[in-house]
Amino acid sequence: MHEPALPPEPENEQASRHNARMGLVLFFIYLAVYAGFMFLNAFSPETMKITLGGVNLAILYGIGLIVLAVVLAVVYLALCRNSASRGREPPVEQGAGNRSPPTAPGKEVAP
Repeated sequence: MHEPALPPEPENEQASRHNARMGLVLFFIYLAVYAGFMFLNAFSPETMKITLGGVNLAILYGIGLIVLAVVLAVVYLALCRNSASRGREPPVEQGAGNRSPPTAPGKEVAP
């Protein structure tokens, strides 16, 4: 067997809680929109027969649900990346090398 390509990142409990909370918020947003779709189908099927631009509302609403799922997934990804980067130290600049802090004149530090 082979090893994982990248080692797992250390868990940041605060970021994990934030990600879980954001996931639930986005889930309930999608659930509300989907419940509206189901409600219209169950209790007002005539509304779904309305034609807009040659396509009935049921098809448009269904496609809208698919697009909304993708959009919410991208939003969740962005929120997770932001919460993960907040818990990390800033990246080291390329080419900075091992610079040591300045020392007082006449107080040289041996390498």
